[in-house]
Parts: sequence; structure tokens; C-alpha cells
Amino acid sequence: MARTKTTTRPGAHKTRPEAKIALWLARHPGALATPAAISTSLIELGPLTTGTIAGGLLATGAGWYRAHPDSFTRIASPRIRAFRRRWTRYIGHSWRDALDHCGLTVQHRRTGELLVPRLAKVESPTPSIDILRVVIRKGQSLTTFRNAQEELASALGADVIAIEKTKPRVLTITLVHGNPFDDVVAPAEIPGDADEVDLTAIELGDTEYGQVWTEPLLGQHWLIAGGTGSGKGSLLWNPLRAMGPAIRDGIVRVSAIDPKGGMETERGRPLFYRYATSADEDVEYDPDGDGPEDIDATLGLLYAFRDAMKERQELLRSEGKRKFTPSTETPFEVLMIDELAMLTALGGRRATIMAVNKVLAEILTQGRACGFAVIAYVQEPTKDIVPVRDLFTRRICLRIGSSNYVDAVLGEGARERGGLADEIPETGCEGIGYRTSEKSRQPIRVRAGYSDDEDIDELVALCTPHHPDEDGPALYAVPA
Repeated sequence: MARTKTTTRPGAHKTRPEAKIALWLARHPGALATPAAISTSLIELGPLTTGTIAGGLLATGAGWYRAHPDSFTRIASPRIRAFRRRWTRYIGHSWRDALDHCGLTVQHRRTGELLVPRLAKVESPTPSIDILRVVIRKGQSLTTFRNAQEELASALGADVIAIEKTKPRVLTITLVHGNPFDDVVAPAEIPGDADEVDLTAIELGDTEYGQVWTEPLLGQHWLIAGGTGSGKGSLLWNPLRAMGPAIRDGIVRVSAIDPKGGMETERGRPLFYRYATSADEDVEYDPDGDGPEDIDATLGLLYAFRDAMKERQELLRSEGKRKFTPSTETPFEVLMIDELAMLTALGGRRATIMAVNKVLAEILTQGRACGFAVIAYVQEPTKDIVPVRDLFTRRICLRIGSSNYVDAVLGEGARERGGLADEIPETGCEGIGYRTSEKSRQPIRVRAGYSDDEDIDELVALCTPHHPDEDGPALYAVPA
């Protein structure tokens, strides 16, 4: 965008250099305080003591990282990274030149002075995400920056960029640099024994930090959102692999509903204790105690799962237990629903949809304490499609079709904080997405491990549940 050359009017005065320096120091007090503190320490305490203090601080930081790497990564690393990038990647002249080349600077009408939007704050919550708070100049707007979005991404060396309005005259520019997942991630390892299964840390893939990505399932409900081809299947098979031996030994029982006719789940059907698809015939069931009736097989499975939860609640109450412990007598029950929208909004009669939402709400509000969990997969996570969305305690967002869906899944402001799930490319990025945790609302980029047909067949061969006293058939059935 070309700027019109402006001549300086008589009597116009440019901002004095000393005023600019004073204003800059007021905005960055550390630039003055740090040298002053070091100089004072050298004068008052001497070089040896000053060096000892500096070495002690470095040793303390190193010790913190070694002793508690998770808290260091969560608390200290983002601040250190933001400081380094602020004074290297986005330092004054680099920032000015980048915006000037993109036509995002303005000239003062009276003085002709070049005015650059001010970089107020830099945050680097993860190694690949930078969040810039920018105070724009008079005459600029969100549209001004969005019209130059591609040029700005190129100038700042970002692969993906998002620009949002935070408040009047303040924009948030989120930059994603590179792809930390160059290769497909291997599927989760199947533990050797049920004792090795950790239901509070189910392995799903890798994080952008290069660490194993795990999520707690015991005492939780998962909502996984993603468009067609985003890799939701990876987040179906990896939890089953991570729990495999416990499924085989009857410590975990998995029920599955596949409203899409069983295309995705049929290969692993022997793993499931209960199983229903949209292709199944109606079943006879008595949900209200008023006599049996023919209902949709998927709704029948939901009722069966709900009734088992009620029985578990009564058992734990009679035994005076307040905490659930998985065992063969009281297994951890998991319900997997592949495409939740077909049950809660898009499929079947209105009465059936209302019954589904009512039963799901019961399970989601009451099941966690007694060992019942739900893992649901959906493409459109709006409230109209998933009325029970807010009852899910853990959420994962893969590539998705709308920017509004990101906040719907990960929480308000998640996209502004770097969760650009709607910007994930359609090709070569299957299984890549963002997740948040109870410790932080900051989205972290993750990639789920990919399971091919051979991996699924291996899982079925090794972990199909059997009767405890014989090598009999699998314990799976459609509710009848």
C-alpha cells in the first residue's frame, strides 16, 4: 500500500529524540533498572559478590528445570522465550521495517514523521507461537492489518497468522512458526501388562515440546472436535491401545456407538463390551418402567450404559465408598461415540434426540465419580449441535472448519492465545491439533499417533477381552 508523500507544514515540530528516549524507558523500565542494579552491585558489593549472585541465580534456574521441568516449562520458559524474541526477532528497526514494507505505517499529517504501530507486548507461550499486542495508529483499523495479512506473515517469518481486535486501537497478532511435527507420529505403545496401564495418563501422541502427549481419562469426559480427514480416528485407537491390557483383563470395559454405520469402528468390534451402529435394528427396551418398547439401538445402548452407572452408584453407596477404584468386579466403563452430532441433533426423530441429550447429560454429570467416562467425537461443536458440550471436562481441537469453533471447543479466547486450529492445512497434518489442560488455558500444539489397519489388528489380537476362566469368545454384545 503506497503512502502519499506529505510535506512538513510551517511551525510543525517533530517529536524530540530525548522525548522518545524518555517515553521508551518509561515503557521498558527493565532496560534502565537492570544496568543500574548491576552497576550498583559492582560498586557496593564488588565484582566477586556480584558474580556469585549471578551464578547463584543461574544455578537456581538450572536446578528448578532439573527438579520440576513441567513447572519450569509452564512458568519460566514462556517469559525467557518472550524476552529473547522481543529483543532479537522483533527489535525496533526490524519491527519498523517489516511494517513499513507492508504499508502498515503512517505519516504524520503536519510533520511528515513516520509513525509505526507500537509493539506493546510479546508473549511466547510455546516454542512455535508468538502473540504480539500492537497499538495501532490513528487512521488504521483491524481491516487495515487484515488486508496486509499475508505480506505481514511473510515479513515476520510466520507460517500462519491470525489478527484479532482486543480493544479499541489494540490488536492481537498471533504468529505460528514452523511445524514441529515433520513426521507421522507412531501409535501409542500397548503396555505389556494391565498393571502398566495408567488411566490418569493415557498416551495419545507427542506435544510440540517433543514430549509424550498424555491425557487423564479416569474421572474425565473427552470432547474431540475435528473436520473430515483431520485425524479423529487416531484419537479413537490410541486410547484403546493405551488401555489394551486392562480391556483384555476386564478392568476396563469399552462401549461404542457408531452412528455412521460402523465404517470406522467395525475392525475393532471384538474390543467392545457393548456396540451399536445406525445400521442395527431397533431393540426392545424399557427405559421408563412403563413396559418395553422398540427404540433405536444407539439409544438403547445409552440407556444400558446409564443403567449400569446407576447400579454402580448404588453399589458404592451400599459399601460406603466415596472413591472409585477400577477392578474386575467394578471395571472402569468408557463410552466412545463416533460423531456425536448424529445423536444429539442431526439423526432420528425429535423425541429420540431429546432422550439422547437427557441421558447423556445424566451420564456426564454423574458418571465421573463412579468410574464412567465418555469420549465423543464431533465435526461441528456448536451449542445447537451439541447441547451438552460444556459438560465435557477435557477438550481437543483438531483441524476444524471455522474460527468460531476453536473458542467453542477450547474456551473463550483460545484462538487469540494461539489455538489456530482453523488454519491447519488439510494435507499432511492429520492428527495435528490443540489442547488445553486444567493447569493452563494456553493451547498447546499436539499430534496424535497414527494407527493403520495392521496396528488395529494387532490391538484386537492382543487385547480382545475373554472370560476370566477360559479362552472363550469376546464379551461384546448389543443391548437387547
